[in-house]
Amino acid sequence: MAQWNDYHHEDEDVDGEERDESGVDYKSTGRDSLVFLVDASKEMFKGEDEEPSPFDMTMQCVRSVYTSKIISSDKDLVALVFYGTEQSKNPRNSFKHVYIYHDLDLPGARRVQDVDGLRGEKGAQVAGETMGSGNTNLGEALWCCSNLYSDIKLRLSHKRLMIFTCRDTPHGGDSERDRQARTKASDLKETGVVIDLMHLMKPGGFDVSLFFCDVVSPPEDEAELGLQMEPCGKLEDLQKRVRAKEMKKRSVASLNLCLGEGMNVAVGVYITALQARKPNAIKLYRDNNEPVRTKTRLYHTQTGSLLLPSDTKRVQVYAGRQIVMEKDEVDVIKKFSDPGLELIGFKPMERLKLHHHLRSAVFIYPEEEMVTGVWSACVFTALLRRCSVRNVFALCKYTRIRNSPPRFLALVPQKEEVDDGQAQIAAPGFHGIFLPYADDIRTLDTTQLPTASESQVDKMKEIVHKLRFKYRSDAFENPVLQQHYRNLEALALDLMAPEHIEDLTMPNVNMMDQRLGSLAQEFRDLVYPADYNPEGKTAPKRKPAEAAGGTEKKPKVEMSEDELRGHVQKGNLGKLTVPVLKDACKQFGVKVTGTKKQELIDALTAQLTK
Repeated sequence: MAQWNDYHHEDEDVDGEERDESGVDYKSTGRDSLVFLVDASKEMFKGEDEEPSPFDMTMQCVRSVYTSKIISSDKDLVALVFYGTEQSKNPRNSFKHVYIYHDLDLPGARRVQDVDGLRGEKGAQVAGETMGSGNTNLGEALWCCSNLYSDIKLRLSHKRLMIFTCRDTPHGGDSERDRQARTKASDLKETGVVIDLMHLMKPGGFDVSLFFCDVVSPPEDEAELGLQMEPCGKLEDLQKRVRAKEMKKRSVASLNLCLGEGMNVAVGVYITALQARKPNAIKLYRDNNEPVRTKTRLYHTQTGSLLLPSDTKRVQVYAGRQIVMEKDEVDVIKKFSDPGLELIGFKPMERLKLHHHLRSAVFIYPEEEMVTGVWSACVFTALLRRCSVRNVFALCKYTRIRNSPPRFLALVPQKEEVDDGQAQIAAPGFHGIFLPYADDIRTLDTTQLPTASESQVDKMKEIVHKLRFKYRSDAFENPVLQQHYRNLEALALDLMAPEHIEDLTMPNVNMMDQRLGSLAQEFRDLVYPADYNPEGKTAPKRKPAEAAGGTEKKPKVEMSEDELRGHVQKGNLGKLTVPVLKDACKQFGVKVTGTKKQELIDALTAQLTK
């Protein structure tokens, strides 16, 4: 028999740690799929003012998505299709001027290398030789993409198609081709395919109302970014829009928020921040590099017979005794309540303290797909508004899954925020802050240290003011993780050396020295003794005296009262050593309670300023 808490299976989970949220498995919902439909017309290869061409920006963006998919979602499917080409490459070449560069399949190193071959001036030449630029028929291109989706036998949970172009009238005013494209786009949207437009800058501006406003899909929900009217002129802007669209927002749990007897509101729980970690190592066979699959079997120690799950029991040692329990009994013990959110009451916002935040919060948003009608969202909105007006938070009991222990959540309301372009910055909903239990808060025994003088505090305020800067969490990347993934990328792509990573967490010493000037030395003179060595190196030992055979003693230095008062007025007592300060206290009859330097300085200052 083994410890009962050593067994872990799919239904057993602990919600107290962040790693449990990161371990959510979305396999049951299917895979995501993404098709890049790229315009290959001559206008896409024209760059201005030494800026990258729209085609080059698109290829860099496609490569970025490929690499991110390999790291974060290697089971998702991606495809790259060009339209408006001279050559045709598709099943049975039934669609003219459509070139399927990558079928809808898993991302891999080979595909990243293929996209690298289409980047830059050399990549533009390769694209011209391979595909060329010809007539455009967006309707047939959309039809070809529809066949890509229909040929996939796997279950797809989310299907998205992104169109990259710098032409607002792809057919040059041909009304028949425009009608065919709109019809095929409508058919795709009916089958669940979300069509997005990633339009790029063109001379004279890009007018989405001429054609593409009838092709793209409306936002799936209020929190999603809709069709942007302004085109992308920079690679950073294009990558931001693609990142905002490529990932489908999924809730880690769909629960009922119980407001009272018979009053339930369907909500989804979303993760707002999650710590990035290295992926777990995978054991491979040495011969073929296939993943090793392990199986666990339990055998009787005496007979050697195979034990079935019904033959094993759980045991817990308590007070020197073994308490044996069945698996069903352990499951019942672990179950405190059914999954869900249960409202306990309301508290003023000032009752929520900073030290109550145990971990990153979750976001609570209404899950309208779970219920029919709109009353659930209306009740949620009314609760959100009243909590915001009264400046209170809702206290709830939160159970994520069946076997997880309950936690207390403080639901802090958040109103919707939009920018100047009416794009949503913050979604309306509640931030669920995990509150500590009573035994989580402990009082630490801190040692009493001497307090700093006013001159030292003022000098440190000047230093802090000089070194202040606007902090942004996204400006600092984990250098260990970045180097790890660069090494993997170099190994997969057969690069000579991994890409150099700049460690942004290291302080800029030169800039800090320029800002501080002499402030650092002035603060050091106020706090530390004159012989203080910041490097921590000890002074060399003195040689023994030749005559007496012992160590030389430093002669005692006596200081007059006028000299000591002068040091007090100038605030230079900190430059004196501790032995000199002790001698001065004995010389003038100053009583001190401690032997630390700051205590000696305070006692002398109080005595001589009377």
